[in-house]
Amino acid sequence: MSVNVSEIYGSLVFNEHVMAERLPSVTYKALMRTIEKGEPLDIEVANVVAHSMKEWAIEKGATHYTHWFQPLTGLTSEKHDGFIDPIRDGRALMRFSGKELIQGEPDASSFPNGGLRATFEARGYTAWDPTSYAFIKDEVLCIPTAFCSYTGEALDEKTPLLRSMDVISEQANRVLALFGEPRKRIDVTIGCEQEYFLISEEQYKQRLDLMLCNRTLFGYAPCKGQELDDHYFGAIRPTVNEFMKELDDELWKLGIPAKTKHNEVAPAQHELAPIFENANRAIDHNLLTMEKMRLLASHHGLVCLQHEKPFEGINGSGKHDNWSLAANGKNLLEPGENPMENLRFLVFLTCVIEAVDEYQDLLRMSAASAGNDHRLGANEAPPAIVSIFLGTELSAIVDALVNDHESEYNNVHKVAMDLGVSVLPAFLKDNTDRNRTSPFAFTGNKFEFRMPGSSQNLSEANTILNTAVAKGLKDFADAMGDLKGEEFENAAIAYVKQMLKDHQRIIFDGNGYSDEWPVEAERRGLTNNKTTADAMPCLLEQKTFDLFEEFGILNETEIRSRYEVKLEKYNKLINIEARTCKRMVRQLYLPAIAAYAAEVAENIGKVKAVLQDADLSPQETILRKLNAGIKAIDDLLIELDQTHHRVRAIADQQECANENASKVVPLMDELRAEVDALEIVVSAEHWPVPSYNDILFYA
Repeated sequence: MSVNVSEIYGSLVFNEHVMAERLPSVTYKALMRTIEKGEPLDIEVANVVAHSMKEWAIEKGATHYTHWFQPLTGLTSEKHDGFIDPIRDGRALMRFSGKELIQGEPDASSFPNGGLRATFEARGYTAWDPTSYAFIKDEVLCIPTAFCSYTGEALDEKTPLLRSMDVISEQANRVLALFGEPRKRIDVTIGCEQEYFLISEEQYKQRLDLMLCNRTLFGYAPCKGQELDDHYFGAIRPTVNEFMKELDDELWKLGIPAKTKHNEVAPAQHELAPIFENANRAIDHNLLTMEKMRLLASHHGLVCLQHEKPFEGINGSGKHDNWSLAANGKNLLEPGENPMENLRFLVFLTCVIEAVDEYQDLLRMSAASAGNDHRLGANEAPPAIVSIFLGTELSAIVDALVNDHESEYNNVHKVAMDLGVSVLPAFLKDNTDRNRTSPFAFTGNKFEFRMPGSSQNLSEANTILNTAVAKGLKDFADAMGDLKGEEFENAAIAYVKQMLKDHQRIIFDGNGYSDEWPVEAERRGLTNNKTTADAMPCLLEQKTFDLFEEFGILNETEIRSRYEVKLEKYNKLINIEARTCKRMVRQLYLPAIAAYAAEVAENIGKVKAVLQDADLSPQETILRKLNAGIKAIDDLLIELDQTHHRVRAIADQQECANENASKVVPLMDELRAEVDALEIVVSAEHWPVPSYNDILFYA
């Protein structure tokens, strides 16, 4: 059934168009001043907006409303309240006040808080975020909100993100003022590319590891993987295509600009990419997209896996964060025809380079998770070392500036590509190639942060990036003072040169997968935090406290709470995986392997009874292999069990994480290797779970 996209797009969103139609002119203008200029919201304005929003929602079939927020779980949360207000004669009115719109009171002690709230200190508040439009989901009016504790600490991902967006806007305007430009609306714009797997729901239900951990803890490599590159951009399976079409329709109704969909590299892997948006809305939309993917998959007999590494030896899934800055809608990272002579661009570029180098540990930390530890550095994703790819032209400009050879720099003009076939059009070749191995790559007029994992909320990564770049912009503006004209230009060029010299080490245009790069990175003084346990301590450095407190993003207490929350989540996930791993070995794999060994032994005896001189060495070799495997598996299971219980008892979360990363996870990997080695020995009918061949290549 065909869909008129222009008719359904944004039909479930109380957006600017709807507000302009339904709100009184005075109310609409007041609300837009709040949204665009941050002016305080008057309660009378809120009352009018609430009434109009309620009437619109009821017309769309809504019966309830919820404050939709982002606790530190990485997901979204909602509590539904009805619009009904019973009256004395037994009837009910449908009411929704300005107070209910702007403030809610969810339980603040039942969400991760890193010690900010005790169980008996339950009160928390949600506060309406008018910069992200309300929407209707499943007959519920969803109001995007921030979430804080009774004592005012941020307990969510949205609050620090909004603060960081205000901060970078202020500092970017300070820099633009030095170039004689009037104050502008500065938007952080991002595009969140979402990778995911779709597998059969029937097979999913037969894998305890997939159901509890969202990844396979066991599984031998399939006979055919991704080595032929035939899945990437290939024809989409009919079942998957039906899912994608339903997903597009649902996202478009919510005003989510889903643009691109295609098969990814790994079998059963896919990607959805939206058009760039304001960072706050883009992240809200990405979280909604992930939710819709998970829920709609079941309509088609599928399950959507958003884990970073669902299948060993198969490419994992990331969430590329395409980041840029716009002033009144014009990209501040657009190099122009001659970047070397575009001083404003060079200043903003330099501030980004400085930010990434100075706070590389924080950016790495923002992408740290138990799932992403399996993906980063696995020759399918960027390594765990943060570096910047600039490309041929910009790298040449940096080299010329650093070495004072500007006069020798030759502007790289775009070259026409002629494919040698008369019917094919000529086109202009880009000035720089792409580098898929780079964690932070310049791609024409934006930076692509490729480290974050597919399951992650991008708020933290963008909060850090925004704040770090704001710091660079502030330092530049402070250094320039009141300089104007030629004096300012000379000082700005000198500043750019010095900063590029100081931070050139972070620029790397080579192969991030090469064996030489970690050695070179260490020589440059770049950090290589391979695990979440390694990445987390940077949150407690004084440098981190100073950065966030200088700009009012997070105070030390809030930072420490996030450190505890992230470590606790990591340890809990490893605990779940270890328990699932042990349970599957005890109840599935060992019994199945032992049963097959007994069958082989029985068959050997039966053959010998009939043919006493038969050569049974092949069968005996299989039996010895099975028995040796059972012994190795049992030994590792005992060791894992003892280590797991010891590590679980460690009270200090950092020490527990260190032990999980260095002891528990490697033991699970060893145990997996022993089990997987027998998967291709044991007969298919004896193997207790669907194999990779079954899961990845469903019809």
